[in-house]
Amino acid sequence: MSATLLEPYTIRGVAFRNRIAMSPMCMHSATAEGVATDFHVMHYGSRALGGAGLVMTETAAVAPNGPIGPGDLGIWDDAHIPNLRRIIDAVHSVGGRIGVQIGHAGRQLGLPELTAVAPSAIAWGPGSRVPEELTQEGITEIVEAFGSATVRAIKAGFDVIEVHAAHGFLLNEFLSPISNKRNDEYGGDHARRYRIVREVLDAVRAIWDGPLFVRISSTDYVEGGNTPEDFVVFGRWMKEQGVDLIDASSGGTAPVKVPSFPGYQVPAAELIRREVGVLTGAVGGIETGQQAEDILRNGRADLVFIGREMLKDPFWARTAADDLRQPIQPPAQYTRYGSAWQRTQPPLPAAPLSDTVAA
Repeated sequence: MSATLLEPYTIRGVAFRNRIAMSPMCMHSATAEGVATDFHVMHYGSRALGGAGLVMTETAAVAPNGPIGPGDLGIWDDAHIPNLRRIIDAVHSVGGRIGVQIGHAGRQLGLPELTAVAPSAIAWGPGSRVPEELTQEGITEIVEAFGSATVRAIKAGFDVIEVHAAHGFLLNEFLSPISNKRNDEYGGDHARRYRIVREVLDAVRAIWDGPLFVRISSTDYVEGGNTPEDFVVFGRWMKEQGVDLIDASSGGTAPVKVPSFPGYQVPAAELIRREVGVLTGAVGGIETGQQAEDILRNGRADLVFIGREMLKDPFWARTAADDLRQPIQPPAQYTRYGSAWQRTQPPLPAAPLSDTVAA
């Protein structure tokens, strides 16, 4: 019997060679202006070479005051497009698909010289700075920034767009009653806390007809905060707005220790998949091919997102196939006849990569 993990999968006409995705993880290796570097080309390209069906970039900030930390990728300016395209070309050249996670750090802005914004003027935790509460005009600018980022993602050539509404960053801050104490149309009950997410998704879907994912924090781990049941409510609205997959992570809204263990976030993906009827991604503590296969075969999620294990092992897809005793196609260059195959391919550019990196 073939492994579900290694079977091809298609979403909105985009074909993935398997159900393995590299999870978004910040590398803090861009220039001060948010421009991707040679590191990103090697980092993401190597995971595609290693067999991942989908490679997700780290969060690309939609505004100058949106980075999570120094060296984060940006997608708020057209100057970011050329080097993002280099990453995309590297992934595509070895048969992978690539998605961009677009987001805004909100009150967790990692650049102290810039002003942090949030739904309410509440610090993330002891010692954290108090952000400015967003005005209606500011919220409109944020929504427009997500739309502009989508235009740039299209120009660059990404296969998937994921809206980051997790880990205590701006959209998650609006969704959570822990960080959103507003009394206007953007705070209060589920519908009003969801309003900015609704506006962002509408702005993205208006110009993007490809696969659309949303990463969520299904649990705040704080009394009075969101739980997976809240995201059944939010998830139904996301599905109505054309979201194809909900990537179910957790935590980040408050400085609490998350009780992690292998597969600890999978129950949320399973609940949302069952109750909402939307595709879900399982993430968090997925270490082996057998564990990933069990999640998929038992209908608990539709894709698996691999984080730390793929940092340790760029060829995790092959490691997982070995664990499942399944064959997997190696890169042609790594086979006995790879050099003969290469002679049939177009020549690579002569210029070194660094020659095209924007200052």
